[in-house]
Amino acid sequence: MSLLQSLLIWPDRVLPSLLILLLIAVPFLYVARGPMHALIRSASRSVSNPLRLGARWLADAAVRLRNRNRQVLFAHGSHEVKQTIEREFERVTMLVQRDLEGYPVLQRKLMDEITRIEEDYKKSGEVPLPPPDWVKAIEAIAKIKASGDGVVEHILIEIRDALGNIYQKVVSEYRSAYQERHHILKGFLPFWRSVSQTLTQVDRNITSLQVSAAKIDANVLKLENIAARGNDAAHALASSASTQFFVAGMVMLIAFGGAYVNFKLIALPMSAMVGGGDYITDTLQASEVAALVIILFETLMGLFLMETLRFTSLFPFGSITEKMRRRLMWASLTILLVLAGVEVALAVMRDTIISADVALKQQLGSVAGAAHAEAGWVTRIPTFGQMILGFTLPFALAFVAIPLETFINSGRTVLGAGLELALHGLAFVLRFASNMAKEIGRFVIMLYDVLIFAPLAIERWVGSYREGAARRNKLRPVPPLKRASGSEEAI
Repeated sequence: MSLLQSLLIWPDRVLPSLLILLLIAVPFLYVARGPMHALIRSASRSVSNPLRLGARWLADAAVRLRNRNRQVLFAHGSHEVKQTIEREFERVTMLVQRDLEGYPVLQRKLMDEITRIEEDYKKSGEVPLPPPDWVKAIEAIAKIKASGDGVVEHILIEIRDALGNIYQKVVSEYRSAYQERHHILKGFLPFWRSVSQTLTQVDRNITSLQVSAAKIDANVLKLENIAARGNDAAHALASSASTQFFVAGMVMLIAFGGAYVNFKLIALPMSAMVGGGDYITDTLQASEVAALVIILFETLMGLFLMETLRFTSLFPFGSITEKMRRRLMWASLTILLVLAGVEVALAVMRDTIISADVALKQQLGSVAGAAHAEAGWVTRIPTFGQMILGFTLPFALAFVAIPLETFINSGRTVLGAGLELALHGLAFVLRFASNMAKEIGRFVIMLYDVLIFAPLAIERWVGSYREGAARRNKLRPVPPLKRASGSEEAI
């Protein structure tokens, strides 16, 4: 018999026994109504108050985290915009020093050339000399009519011959003068082409300067918005950080794929170098660890190379001198080249190991001798491919530093926003649980009152009867007071 059955009046009749027990307990429950309500309220508050305090603490923590995220977001955005402005100013400075500082010399040269062209143009535009005065004399003589006199005819023939010779000479001089002018005009073409190219380059430089100035103006406006710490600037920076985070994440995944291919490429030949039977743990070979160390070392050299080339700013290299920076750059590049050469050698070794393994299997099998029949330059293509991969993958891994920096910088903003959202969500859950605990306490109090509804109904009926009696007593007229002499007089 269980404990519940031992408490029942009729163990085989549970419902009647419970009803009898309830009837017996109702007076006691009614008497203990006040303390029980206080106990239930206290239990409800003991659950709901800590939950409410926890929700409030999480909400305050979320607000503090949001303010901190905004500060970090504005600081990071301001730093990026300042770097962009500095790069634009460096570009403008380089453009001015390279192209625009020679403009005074170029202008003086152009003015000299233009002056020479004007002089040559004036020479090419000279008008032919007017006919000499003797031509008029010859025209007057030519008007003389033939009279049949032999002397006169001979003189006229002599004059006509002289006139023809002079005409031929004048025409020849006129043609030679125009040839000289055409030669001068032809000499203008190379100069005009040079001037056209120079002016085109000047126009291109001016356009580039205008584009750079527009970018600088836009970035300065963005920097002012960031300094104002407005919500629009915060939303724009958060959106930009989210985009950079996902793009950098995709590039990092691609880089991990390349690293995995590189690992598979050098893991097998590394077993021949460090020993294929050595194990660090039960399943981890020493050759695999050695291959992984080489890949990580290549990535580290890539990080140093990108840092010394000022493509990234992950390390505090601002205190070192420029000479030391160049030394680190050459050292990183040299080590990276050596590691790339090592990977090329490992690729060749890997192909040799695979070929030896295939030959051994063929000798052990039934198709022995087929390897010699298939040997040729075509079979060497995988080897060349592995050598190319072994040389290029280390340099490809070196560029991982750029997306890695973007991933880290934008990850702070994205993770901060995610943590803020998680705190708000947890605060909502705790607040909801607190309200649920409070409502459960009220429900238990109402359920308790339902169990003792009969005494409560009697209590309300008695209370209403007393109130009605008191109300009737207040409305009843007061009888007049009687004087001692016995005459009645209203006071």
